[in-house]
Amino acid sequence: MTLALAGVGAVGVATVLGTGPGAEGAAAHRAAQGRFQRDADAVRDTGATGLVARARDAAGHDTAVRSGVADLDGRDPVHHDAYYRIGSDTKTFVAVVALQLVAEGTLHLDDTVEEWLPGVVSGNGNDGSRITLRNLLQHTSGLADYTDVLFGDPATLTPEGFREGRFTARTLEEEVALATTRPPGWLPDAEAPGSETRWSYSNTNYVLAGLIVEKATGHPWEQEVNDRIIEPLGLRHTMTMGTSAYVPQPTATAYTRFPGREELTDTTLSVDGGPDGGIVSTTDDMNSFLRALMNGTLLPAEQLAQMRTTVPAPGMGGSDEARYGLGIAWRPAEGCDAGVWFHGGTSFGTVSEEVVTPDGRASAAVAVYTTRYDDEERFLRQQAATLSLLDHVVCEPSGRPSHPPA
Repeated sequence: MTLALAGVGAVGVATVLGTGPGAEGAAAHRAAQGRFQRDADAVRDTGATGLVARARDAAGHDTAVRSGVADLDGRDPVHHDAYYRIGSDTKTFVAVVALQLVAEGTLHLDDTVEEWLPGVVSGNGNDGSRITLRNLLQHTSGLADYTDVLFGDPATLTPEGFREGRFTARTLEEEVALATTRPPGWLPDAEAPGSETRWSYSNTNYVLAGLIVEKATGHPWEQEVNDRIIEPLGLRHTMTMGTSAYVPQPTATAYTRFPGREELTDTTLSVDGGPDGGIVSTTDDMNSFLRALMNGTLLPAEQLAQMRTTVPAPGMGGSDEARYGLGIAWRPAEGCDAGVWFHGGTSFGTVSEEVVTPDGRASAAVAVYTTRYDDEERFLRQQAATLSLLDHVVCEPSGRPSHPPA
């Protein structure tokens, strides 16, 4: 890997897209561009093979940067409009759909899983009558994560195991069944399950949320995401992939380092098509989506307020002070007095991260085409550098601490 990345440092030039600032702000703007590029290079220097990032300021001006290479066998940079798997950022899209259905009166946050999906969550101490839609969207259900069942044994995390299963598609019902082979971490209070504040991230929650959307509308969750978000916002480079293992071009090779292996494995092809992580997008579209969410375009004020009602979620986004709402999280950020809203998603070989200010006026998104399961310390260094890149480009240094949402 060291030899492959040698000499890559020169790849990556900041690009301003759209109308630039007036003459009085040109020097400051150039300085900000330079910092954005240096931060992108810092992510590359943690061992990431390639990345692309885009920021949009309060005036709607875009700045895009990239660093590293699109493939270790060549020297081409990652395309500024490269597609990537957004992973768990998909959950924010699904939460928006669910909350739109709440606004329309089709769903209620206090609806239980058992009401909509009788008998689906049961056995081994699991009880769908004790879990509400709010619990699912907020990760306060206590349900086991089906991905822990699939990949909990480190022996399964190998290049050979990945290649053998990369085209295997599972139904949403099969994924829930995997999760319910394990007992829950807890059961929410029988009298007021929606008041639960114990938090544990579980992909199973959004598999069930997707199934409830389908039951309530009579349509696949993908159709509802398309009709309610993608099409109205004109997100022409955002799509649900279903059982396809492919990512549209242009993209970059997604590399994974598996435990106990020195080499990087090409993990670009992989089926990952559920409501917990099945959307492919671009940094441009992700900025558009996040801003439309925070400025009230996608949700009425009441539902947006519900989405931003949080419980402690220590460790989310690398922050011990993080809080999780309904499909979106908050954390403090240096220079942003009100902190930033975010989510983040990881797929085999791709990390998606983004931030948006509470008023939706500034945002940034990044795709990093390298994940690692071999070294937690290096993983955390890459994560920290990625989050610093986002915070630096969105927040204005003020020296004041961020305050959590009310």
